Amino acid sequence: MRPPPPHSAAPVQDPHPVLSDYYASAEGKRRFVNELFDSSAVDYDRVDRLLAWGRGSRYRRDALLRAGLAPGMRMLDVAVGTGLVSREAVPIVGDQGSVTGIDPSPGMISSAAVDGMVRVRGRAETLPFATGAFDFLALGFALRHVTDLGAVFREFRRVLKPGGRVLVLEITLPEGRFATALLRAYLRGVVPLVAGLVGRSRHTPTLYRYYWDTIEACVSPAQVMATLAASGFGGVSRQLQMGIFSEYCAIAR
Repeated sequence: MRPPPPHSAAPVQDPHPVLSDYYASAEGKRRFVNELFDSSAVDYDRVDRLLAWGRGSRYRRDALLRAGLAPGMRMLDVAVGTGLVSREAVPIVGDQGSVTGIDPSPGMISSAAVDGMVRVRGRAETLPFATGAFDFLALGFALRHVTDLGAVFREFRRVLKPGGRVLVLEITLPEGRFATALLRAYLRGVVPLVAGLVGRSRHTPTLYRYYWDTIEACVSPAQVMATLAASGFGGVSRQLQMGIFSEYCAIAR
């Protein structure tokens, strides 16, 4: 079934319902996600290359350019992880720009060794930056892991200057049961199996099973767009790449 058009959707708080196989409450989610990413940081880049068939770097760079990242901009990479998005952003903004990466996971932050990026530990819901500090903000494949989507988007609006741009990258379910079944078999079956074989942490397979479960349970693209619009953003749009990669773009009003 196709999602409703953006104008018929309402803003949301939770990016997906409580997943009781993993945790029992919003606070439990925060602890679970922090511990899971912390313990899996050592394997994240290796498994990502397998997950994306080695095409992740090019895709992230192209998505940043499509969203309007340009030389000289000040960019914030929220949920920076191991720095996969920032690694592509630094050459784009150049010497006259700057890139800051923020993440709540000490394991991820310590693994995000990107030349030219400033690392900060913190949460998307309470960003430790001044109002209007950035020209561009990116959230790469982490929308499903926050606890309050409206609060996060309002913080994004606060730290962006008027006219600043936001890019939210996310994997969404493809159209059609067959395509969804194939993606599920790959992301929840093949990827965790391979992660268990090549990873060093015993928690890494769980991370990728959880990754799929959050994709499957996530709110619709229309609801994501409605929440952006309700949080002080205009020009909200979504581009779909390769049938599953959603690029949500908006401009701070």
